[in-house]
Amino acid sequence: MNTEHTTQITSTLVDEREAASILCYSVRALQNWRHRGGGPDFVKVSSRSVRYRRDDLEKWIAARTVSNTAQHH
Repeated sequence: MNTEHTTQITSTLVDEREAASILCYSVRALQNWRHRGGGPDFVKVSSRSVRYRRDDLEKWIAARTVSNTAQHH
């Protein structure tokens, strides 16, 4: 896969249902995180439309990846 194509895939926007599926969380959890903070970055397309970039979801997952419980911060 070439770099340009990879960049296009990772910057692709997904709706909250797909984002929730990628993260194995509920849509409601994403909504709560958007309201309270702590969730992945999102794009507010309009007042009622939210999208997530795939690469932001991956970064959010990577930031929470640990190898043991002593690493929990």
